[in-house]
Amino acid sequence: MAEFTGRAAYLQIADEIKRKIHDGALVPGDKIPSEAKLMEEHSVSRTVARQAISRLREDGYVISHQGKGSFVALPSEDRERHSPEFTQITEHLEEVLRDVRQLAARMDRLEDLVRQQPPTP
Repeated sequence: MAEFTGRAAYLQIADEIKRKIHDGALVPGDKIPSEAKLMEEHSVSRTVARQAISRLREDGYVISHQGKGSFVALPSEDRERHSPEFTQITEHLEEVLRDVRQLAARMDRLEDLVRQQPPTP
């Protein structure tokens, strides 16, 4: 059962599985316990079990295959580990920044054109 430590239960479960991976009790390719098994072992809801597996997936410790389960994978050291939401927001911000730069360039061209106009009497 996930003990109350002030840390969310799903994080405690994910940490426990990460510890097993680091200790060698689980190796790449091993199947991790199913949601149902995590629910039973830790006396948690399906949502908590699902969040734990999702966290492991986001951190690169597991790969999930629909209908087959989730399997241990070692996170790549050089890979940045971010949630899909973070990645989506970052991509959107990059698009906005590109648009702002294009607008700034257009404004610069317009200002140059205005400066080139002869003064009006």
